[in-house]
Amino acid sequence: MLEEAFRPHPPELAQHHLPVAEYVRIAAALKPAFIHHPESKRLVRELLLDFGCDPERTYFDVPRLRSSTSHGYLTTGIAYAFHPHRDTWYSAPTCQINWWLPIDALAPDNGLAFHPSYFDRAIANSSRLYDYDEWNRTSRYTAAEQVGVDTRVQPRAEEELDLSDELRVVTGAAALQAFSGAQLHASVENTSGCTRYSIDFRTVHGDDAEAGIGARNTDARCTGTAIGDFLRCTDLSHLPAATIERHRAGLGR
Repeated sequence: MLEEAFRPHPPELAQHHLPVAEYVRIAAALKPAFIHHPESKRLVRELLLDFGCDPERTYFDVPRLRSSTSHGYLTTGIAYAFHPHRDTWYSAPTCQINWWLPIDALAPDNGLAFHPSYFDRAIANSSRLYDYDEWNRTSRYTAAEQVGVDTRVQPRAEEELDLSDELRVVTGAAALQAFSGAQLHASVENTSGCTRYSIDFRTVHGDDAEAGIGARNTDARCTGTAIGDFLRCTDLSHLPAATIERHRAGLGR
C-alpha cells in the first residue's frame, strides 16, 4: 500500500490514486522522520568520507527526502515543484555545494533542469522578500498545510528567463549530482507517470565559510543565513559563532 501511495499514475488512471490528503498525511510523517533520524546523518557522513572530504573541515546540512509527483497530482507544500531558482535566494551561503541523488533511475521528464548560462548573470528576483529566520518561524513546518496553493514566500525570477540552455542530467539510481548553490536550477515538470523520490543535502568547507569564499553573489538580496544549520562531520558541532554572525551580516552571501 505504501508503494502504491508514493507512485501515483497518469491522469487516465486517476481512479486508482490515493487521495491527496492521505498522501500528504503519510509524507508529513515520513519526511521529517527521515530528515532527523540519526542514521541519515551517519550515512551522509560516511558518504562524504568515501568521497575524500576532510571530516574536520567539512560541514553538512541534514539530508532532505523530496518527492516530485506525476501529472500535477501534488505540486505544492510537501511535494513542492521548484521553479527556476538559486539556493542563494533562500539564504544559502555562496560557498555551498548541493548534493542530489535520485532513489530510482531518472527519466528525462522527472529530474532536475539546470540553466548554466545564468550562473554569473544577475536575474531580477524577489529574494529581497525572503527572511530565513522568518521562514523557520512560520513556514518550514507548515508544508503539509499547503495543498493546491502554496502561500509561503518562495523567491522567484521577476523577469522573463531564456531557458533555451536547459540541461537535464539523466542518471541511474543513486547517482550523485553535485552543483553550486548559486546555480540556477528547477524541478522538471514530471510527466513520467511515476513519483520521483530524491535525497539532497548541502555542504560547505570550513575554510571557505570562514573566509567568505564562494561563487560570486550576483543577485541574492535575502535576509539571514542558513549556514548556522551546518554540522561538522567529525562531531556534529556547528561552525564557530563568529563565522555564523559574519555570514548573517552579509559575508559570502
